[in-house]
Amino acid sequence: MLWLLKSRERKAIFALSKEAKRRGMEIDELTASMTPEELLAMLPPKKPKFKGRIPNVTRWGLPADGEVSTKEYWIDEEILAVQESTGRGDWEGAAALLASTWGDWDRRNQVNGALGEAAAKDDEWLRAWRKARPGDPGAALVNAESLVHVAWEVRSGLMAKHVSEEQFAAFFRVLEQAEEAAHEAAELAPEDPTPWVTALAIAMGRQYENDQYLRVWAELVERDPQHRGAHTRALQYWCPKWFGSAELMWEFAESAAAKSPKLAPLLLIAAHESEFQDVPAWRDPRVSGALDGIVAWLNGEGRDHPATRGDRAYAAKALVENGRFDEAVEQFRYLGTRADGGMWAYSGDARGEFLATRYAACAGATKP
Repeated sequence: MLWLLKSRERKAIFALSKEAKRRGMEIDELTASMTPEELLAMLPPKKPKFKGRIPNVTRWGLPADGEVSTKEYWIDEEILAVQESTGRGDWEGAAALLASTWGDWDRRNQVNGALGEAAAKDDEWLRAWRKARPGDPGAALVNAESLVHVAWEVRSGLMAKHVSEEQFAAFFRVLEQAEEAAHEAAELAPEDPTPWVTALAIAMGRQYENDQYLRVWAELVERDPQHRGAHTRALQYWCPKWFGSAELMWEFAESAAAKSPKLAPLLLIAAHESEFQDVPAWRDPRVSGALDGIVAWLNGEGRDHPATRGDRAYAAKALVENGRFDEAVEQFRYLGTRADGGMWAYSGDARGEFLATRYAACAGATKP
């Protein structure tokens, strides 16, 4: 009775049948061997969660729906150039770019993250760098960050119940190596907060208790009290889903926002985390009252800040939820075709969430 199934379910059945045939298996055998996440991936994307007549977003100067992509990509020309050169085994460009970020700690953290991810895939160029320059703090920094990426690759992004004991053992073993590497990087460059940003990720992975985590945090803020990447990571730690609570998460976000405009978007991240736990928060006074300052930061001094890429997604959502549709459309103009912001992916349908929010922005906006 395949015709009784919904269109999306029928497509999933056909996809499973095709995959089972490719593997030489029965469908029941295939589904029994797959995790829930793998089965979910076989479903075609859901239709956008938008009720009402879908507007033609191109009338507001926005890219057509078909151009929107969830693929994560860099637009930073310097990072792109270094990714290309490390892919050829060259390390000099990476070393020079990282060295140029000294003192601009948010930028340094961004570059280190990109280099660490590249080294996790292929570390030949990093090993050549460390051999050519023993004791180079930049190379030590990238090494620590790369090990964090390797650890999560070993663990996989599956829910804990689907991760084997062997994977968990390897995960914690690599994180121990990463922790040693982060301490080495910190000793080679005592003023640099970046090794401590990496240490925060390690602390979360190793499931540090609050007191242990706060000791790592103290080292970070001693070097840079307003480090954006560190605050973003720490907010996740204090979320109810990790090692905190709703109260601790909001307390941390409010305290951060009071320090600097570039930290105010943490209130939007906290609101999104609350909404994902079915606690309404987009119209919370702490959020709505901060929107003017956040938008001013994104469109002004923070336009080229490393965090702005992701913050615009949160801002667009918050503006829509607060009925500020014209301003939300403006944020979508900046986002263009990019639905790769982490916020969109929480529901499991990043592109659908992006499109639905964009439809809502245009539907409520002033006619173009």
